[in-house]
Amino acid sequence: MNSLYVVYMLECGDGTYYIGVTRDLNRRLSEHNEGKKGAKYTKVRRPVRVVYSELAIDRSAALKREYALRQLTRVQKSALVQKYSLKLVGDH
Repeated sequence: MNSLYVVYMLECGDGTYYIGVTRDLNRRLSEHNEGKKGAKYTKVRRPVRVVYSELAIDRSAALKREYALRQLTRVQKSALVQKYSLKLVGDH
């Protein structure tokens, strides 16, 4: 059983960000884009795409990090996404 959690940030179709926690990012992304179990916020802002994610060792750590990310300003969130994107490109 996978005990790790994923803290993720989505960019919605209207350009806003949504932050959440899950154990299965692919399933959760599908729920946000297609399913009835997606968050109310994202249901009316589809499509959504993952722009940032990180692992957390347990639910408590994941929820604390989710809260910290939600407290960031839009500019700070955008900078984090840009840094993450650049890191991914550089890793190849």
